[in-house]
Amino acid sequence: MRPKDLAREHGLSTQAVRNYEEDGILPPAERGPQGYRTYTERHAQALRAFLTLRPGFGHARAAAMLRAVNERSADTAFQLIDEGHAELLRDRGTLTDVEHALRNLTQEPAVRQSVPSIGALAHQLSVHPATLRKWEAAGILRPERDRAGHRRYPPIAVRDARLAHQLRRGGYPLSRIAAVLDQVRHAGGVAPLEEALRGWRSRLTARAHAMLDGAAQLACYLADPP
Repeated sequence: MRPKDLAREHGLSTQAVRNYEEDGILPPAERGPQGYRTYTERHAQALRAFLTLRPGFGHARAAAMLRAVNERSADTAFQLIDEGHAELLRDRGTLTDVEHALRNLTQEPAVRQSVPSIGALAHQLSVHPATLRKWEAAGILRPERDRAGHRRYPPIAVRDARLAHQLRRGGYPLSRIAAVLDQVRHAGGVAPLEEALRGWRSRLTARAHAMLDGAAQLACYLADPP
């Protein structure tokens, strides 16, 4: 088949197909007497596998999988699949942590000592102090100030910082996190965060489905060795 025949199935341009071949996502095409590329069903399956893997694993990881298979290193492709599922599992764990924290949002925070400095809070969250200053500028954190002007974080601010950290890991932008926390503080409700978590879980589910679909297409490609 010609490049445009391969491209038509997925609504791609012929140049995109050529680029995928140059990137190693498709195996090298044979050339006809006039130097034109000739693709086969194997190339078509490689393209199906890549485009189906991409929503679940991302462009870079999906491309690396196809390159590995084309270089006859299936173990590398399997490792990349395992890494993607491990990442998804970590994200699910993070979501569970946030949902657990949500259940306590309507209650008074447990009695505990305030965190005395930005450095101490950054250490607890394993982030850079500059990150916390950025969150403060975005309206996410509201630390208190001592007489010397140094930041001090009461229990509620620590709670907000932990929730912000978890939501950032879930891919939420600072503006969205700030809006959620602002509504939680002023309205006293948790519905905005509940909606955000439902959306997050929905995206994880869609990603898991995409991983399964992509793995099935990759299995078909592996079943037809060159």
